[in-house]
Amino acid sequence: PHSKSQIFSTAADNQPSVEIHVLQGERPMAADNRTLGRFMLDGILPSPRGVPQIEVSFDIDANGILSVKAHDKGTGREQKITITASSGLSKDEVERMQREAEMHAAEDAKRREEIETRNMADSLAYTAEKTLREQKDKIPADLNQEVEGKIATVRSALQGTDIESVRRATQELSEAMQKI
Repeated sequence: PHSKSQIFSTAADNQPSVEIHVLQGERPMAADNRTLGRFMLDGILPSPRGVPQIEVSFDIDANGILSVKAHDKGTGREQKITITASSGLSKDEVERMQREAEMHAAEDAKRREEIETRNMADSLAYTAEKTLREQKDKIPADLNQEVEGKIATVRSALQGTDIESVRRATQELSEAMQKI
């Protein structure tokens, strides 16, 4: 028997629900693993992205039965799924997936880093936009214009495939935000 919990949040403002996607595998990207099940947790109160606290708990018992529960700490709402041992992978499949994970480790790490860089850039642009809205009267017009330009550069870089331009744009926006 083993248990593990982790806190997640929403990715969009006023997101009313989250989908919990239960996977089995060793790879960091969901698409490279096997889906065991999915379920929705709805009734999340309207709030800015990243604010709701969704605790997802995984419990596996001695018979290999997996229970996954999502609990919204703000509303107390809860949803769960139970996955029986028969829906899992065979020993050979697990070993094959572990070999694949080892073979693709460098490529997976690079992909993960790129996704994290993009997420960080998007999050910083979001925070900068929010700061400009909330502090509008306190920020000099020229600084406001500079930050808006840097936000546009980040958003533009995120549309492309050059991860270095995303990093540079994020760094420049971060430096501009420090002036506020």
